[in-house]
Amino acid sequence: NFYMKEKQRLINAELARFLDNQDFHPTLLVQSMRYCLEAGGKRLRPILCIAASEVVGGSELDAIGTALALELIHTYSLIHDDLPAMDDDDFRRGKPTCHKAFDEATAILAGDALLTAAFEVLTTGAYSSINASRCLKVISVIARAAGSSGMVQGQMMDLAFEGKRITWEKLAALQNLKTGALIEASVKTGAILGGGSDEQVAALSAYGAHVGLAFQIADDILNVEGNSDVLGKPVGNDEAAQKATAISVLGLKDAKLHADRLIDSALEELRIFGRRGEPFAALAQYIIERTK
Repeated sequence: NFYMKEKQRLINAELARFLDNQDFHPTLLVQSMRYCLEAGGKRLRPILCIAASEVVGGSELDAIGTALALELIHTYSLIHDDLPAMDDDDFRRGKPTCHKAFDEATAILAGDALLTAAFEVLTTGAYSSINASRCLKVISVIARAAGSSGMVQGQMMDLAFEGKRITWEKLAALQNLKTGALIEASVKTGAILGGGSDEQVAALSAYGAHVGLAFQIADDILNVEGNSDVLGKPVGNDEAAQKATAISVLGLKDAKLHADRLIDSALEELRIFGRRGEPFAALAQYIIERTK
């Protein structure tokens, strides 16, 4: 939709500015970072962050530094996720993955550089109009979501559960950490930066948790029903790798029903915002209806 496209343009411009400031040697590191950041992508996490700031009465400017940092962290996670020791994927967004386009060592270092750059962005000039205590809270939320209490723990669980039969409760816990934690953090930090009330921050955090899990279920469905040309990566590789997914645990029909219920729950959290919550409603529908 129009809102999403406008925010994507803004975020892409910020990413370009960030990359133009990365001037160090050897240049291969910058090239690999640029390759991954410019490979496309939905920019969902930064969009959610900015939207959350705006819906509670803040501005785009309040959230743009955090939005950029979130995309850097997300991109680092994809680079490392694709490595042979992890998911061992050769393609992403229709292009060779970082370790295929360059090499494994460069991919690891590119991911490391993006993760640490995110925290540099968060602590240098990103908050010119935001008070320090709010900034510290945001950094804490993001660090927790990206680290061993969130995304990293989820990836470890994903590896541990390969080839095993697990319950939906265990899989949901995994997916809430691996995918949901950073999505929830994106919405929560935007609400904090925009000066949202405790009630508003709680409602948006709950929305983020619901859409985060729905997003991963939708990914699992696309890995079965999606078009590899549209997705830009092979389909069916989750089953081949014996990965635990919403499809393998719930079945395709029940996975779709559960995703729909999660979106309904997410939309319910938006009621306190009235019509101002419409961008979030549109983003929730996009998550469930997307083809890539």
